[in-house]
Amino acid sequence: MPRATKRAAGPKVVVVMPAYNAGRTLRLTYEELPKDSVNLVILVDDGSTDQTLEIARELDLQIFVHNRNYGYGANQKTCYTEALRAGADIVVMVHPDYQYDPRLVPQIIEPVVGGRADVVLGSRLKSGSALAQGMPWWKFLANRVLTVLENRAFGLSLSEYHTGYRAFRREVLETVNFVANSDGFVFDQEIIGQVVAAGYRIAEIAVPTRYFAEASSAGVVASTVYGLRILSMLFWFMLNRWGLRRSRRFDSLRARYSRLP
Repeated sequence: MPRATKRAAGPKVVVVMPAYNAGRTLRLTYEELPKDSVNLVILVDDGSTDQTLEIARELDLQIFVHNRNYGYGANQKTCYTEALRAGADIVVMVHPDYQYDPRLVPQIIEPVVGGRADVVLGSRLKSGSALAQGMPWWKFLANRVLTVLENRAFGLSLSEYHTGYRAFRREVLETVNFVANSDGFVFDQEIIGQVVAAGYRIAEIAVPTRYFAEASSAGVVASTVYGLRILSMLFWFMLNRWGLRRSRRFDSLRARYSRLP
């Protein structure tokens, strides 16, 4: 059985780690997690070919394994499904590539625990230091343009949407139709569109970010495809909001997990 962590009474916090070839950074990420703020750590391995699984077993994490690389979105679908099955009240996604600071879990869950938000995003741009921390200029520019468009579509004023550091209240994941989303990277933006469509509150905190060889980072071509898919998602989101064409991705599924064993 996975090793349990000790924390004060309160909502059950489950950290999920969507992993793909994270063997070089997984241990470091896990060791910096504040164990007194976390009840359980779940790692979903998406067909890694390195030492990810061996290290995860050494750390005694709860592990789920995909038989091949299905994609980042498919990995998150398993992460959230298994976190809900484990009885999570709050689910926090922490990338095991050590790009985001795992020590900030208490800060990212605090708005949810305090009842002020249903979803919290860890923003690399809220503090204005992303470029100084090593974000490539072209990625920074694309992030800014897409964020402006998303803010207009969603009616919000967030500093960025393209972060992998996120916390969700249980009800959100029970409600939104995340299993209908893409198996690729655009999943991150589709689930935000679903959260907005369902009327949930989104907050954000500033998080420092590390850019180095082992950290996940998409190239120019992959980032371009990602950007085009976000524009497509926003197009369908607006059609759905205006009542011109209904999309099942934005349907509410409040009872979907109510009968889980």
